[in-house]
This record gives sequence, structure tokens and C-alpha cells, in this order.
Amino acid sequence: MSPKAGIVLVATAALAGLGGSFMVPLEHEAIGYNRRDTRDPIAMLNQRIARGETKLKFDQRHGYLPAVLDALKVPRESQVLVFSKTSFQAPRIAPHSPRALYFNDTASIGWVQGGDVVEAAAVDPDIGVIFYTLDQDQVDKPRFVRRDMCLQCHQSSATLGVPGLVVRSVYPEPTGMPAFEQGTYVSDHRSPIGQRWGGWYVNEKSTHKHLGNAVLRGGVMTPIQSGFDPGQYLTPYSDVAALLVLEHQTHMTNLITRVNFEVRYMLYQQRAMNKAFGEPLERRSDTTERVIRKAAEELVDYLLFIDEAPLEAPVEGSSGYAQKFSSSPLRQLDLTKRLQKLPLSFMVETAAFDALPDAARVAVANRLMDVLSGHETDARYKKLTPEDRRAISAYLREHKPRLGL
Repeated sequence: MSPKAGIVLVATAALAGLGGSFMVPLEHEAIGYNRRDTRDPIAMLNQRIARGETKLKFDQRHGYLPAVLDALKVPRESQVLVFSKTSFQAPRIAPHSPRALYFNDTASIGWVQGGDVVEAAAVDPDIGVIFYTLDQDQVDKPRFVRRDMCLQCHQSSATLGVPGLVVRSVYPEPTGMPAFEQGTYVSDHRSPIGQRWGGWYVNEKSTHKHLGNAVLRGGVMTPIQSGFDPGQYLTPYSDVAALLVLEHQTHMTNLITRVNFEVRYMLYQQRAMNKAFGEPLERRSDTTERVIRKAAEELVDYLLFIDEAPLEAPVEGSSGYAQKFSSSPLRQLDLTKRLQKLPLSFMVETAAFDALPDAARVAVANRLMDVLSGHETDARYKKLTPEDRRAISAYLREHKPRLGL
């Protein structure tokens, strides 16, 4: 084997595919997770607080939580409640005292009754999800502190090997401790409803059978008889519409980050190889092109909800989240048979999607054209109706001209 072929094989083996367990080397020169200046919403909020432009009011019951949500424009209606002990604040979490989560496209906030900190995760367009905590001590200028130790759980095969977010469904014991011997699920829009929401409260009006609102007793999932005091929370809800959006969004966030990192890593390796062998720096081998194309295919499939598990019956939220979320044509929720009325992820509107490397953007655009034009004939894509294809193409031409569709 030539040295050149060896370099190609090493780089390709490292990038075993988005569905694999390859952990992206965060300190690699192409990634620089801990070296780059951050521009995620929490970092920006820290700067505004330090300059005195933003003040966080301290609430005697919830600490800084309400002020943080307001500062980050995270709607209270997004509240979902998880009672499984799947957080570093696990000792404070139980069915009678669930952890509250709130989110928008770029920030997720966690709050636990009596907790010492507010938990936060925010998306930087270039380096993905960054984790923080904010002490619940009343001070003049509170400050979020970055917590890379969170990567012990938040960089794994469940997050595609990048710093990311997870919605996990478990079989919780009455204390909230997961019965790991029963197995766990990572939930996104591809997951069957019957496997979702174990360890979560779910307010919904439907006939779906799922794992929510129940604990494991004698090997059987049993409805919780005495729940929590809703007066301790900002709202009394754990909205099913918010949960459905959160599940879709977490994997989409991880997938965008993974494609970003994977393409940057592969192009860095390619340039190093080209330099070593005296070839044009921007030349791409067939192997590099294949890796980029495969990454784009997986991203486009998820963007277009190709493998979405259908809703077996309509669902109805409880908190008004669906109405709050529907701020643009792309964010109209269906909730009768699928998540969105138009099967194109609202995450194409995010800065993280726009920050994809040019090589990834071109590959994504080419794949979108193949699928939307009907050039891709695999049976999986027949679920996209002609009307859906035309509407998606029109939206992307108007709102994402850089894709060149």
C-alpha cells in the first residue's frame, strides 16, 4: 500500500458514518471546540450582563429562571417536565419534583426545584452545543460558567459523536431511577410513539400508547397516581407539542453539527495529504467526495422527514406552545399525521444550518435537487407528494438562495 493510500484509509476509517460511534476529536485543528471564540446565545448574554446592558432579576421561588428565559426569548409555553434521574442534579429529581426544560431553536434551559444552578445549553453556529450553569445566588452581575464536563454524557454515539443534546426515553422506577436493564431509547421524529416519553410527564389529548406518565412496578409500566405540585413551576404543563418539536430539534442540531465537523475534518485531512504529495491544495479525492455526499444524504433525509414515524392519531397540546411556535410559514405544526404541515425542518432557518461549510452546502443542495425533482427514485421518497415537493422547492428558492435551487 502506498503512503498516499494509507492516509486516505486512515481518514476514512475515522469517519465511519454519522450513524456510527466515532467521537469527533474536539481539539483537532479543524474543530477547535475549546479554542474558538464563541458566539452562542449564552456567551452573548454573558457579555450583555457584564456591560450592564442586561440585568437578570432574581425571583424568590425560581431564582434567575424567569429572567433567563426572557433574556434568551425562550417561551415559557415550551416547558416539558422529566422525572427520570437523568441529569447531574439527579438527587433532586423524582416524580414529585420533575426537572423542567425550556427551549427555542438555539438554547435549552433546565431548572430543578431547590437546585443550586440553572442549567443551560446553547448552539454556536461553528462549534455546536456548549454547556453552562448559572449559580442561583443573588448577585449584581450573575455569570454563566462554561461546563465542558457535561460532555461526559453529551458527547456519545447518542449525539453522533459531537457535543449535543439528547431526549432519552427510559423505564423509570417509582423513585425516577431508570431501570437500565430494561433498555433505553433515544427519541427523535423517527421513533415509534410507543417507545417515547418514558420518564416524562406528557399533557396530550389523544389515544396514543406511550411510556409517559408512568413508572415501572413489578415489571409493568403503571400510571403515576400522585404527581407533582404544578404551582412550583412556571406553567402546569408538559406539552406534547413541545416534546415532539424538541425530539426533532435535538437530533437535527446534532446532525448539523456532525456534518459541519465531519466535512471540516475531512477537508483538513485532504489538504494535508495534497500538500504532502505536491498536489493542488483544493483537490478532492473520490473518497473525500464520497464522505461529503453521504453526510449530505443523511442530513437531507432528516430535513425532509423521510423516515418520520407517523402519528397514529391526532394530538393536541395543552399550553399554547403550538400557537406560539407557529411564527412563520415553515413552523406551522400539523399534529394530525406528522409534525409539520410542510415536511421541511424549521431548522433550515437557523444560523447553524447557514454555517455549514461550502462543500457541505453544495452537497446538500445537490441532494435536495435530486430528491425534490424526482431524480432519486427510491421508494422511501414517495411519501413526498408533488405538492410537498413544489412547496419545499419554492420555500428554499425564496428563503435560502445560497442553496441555488
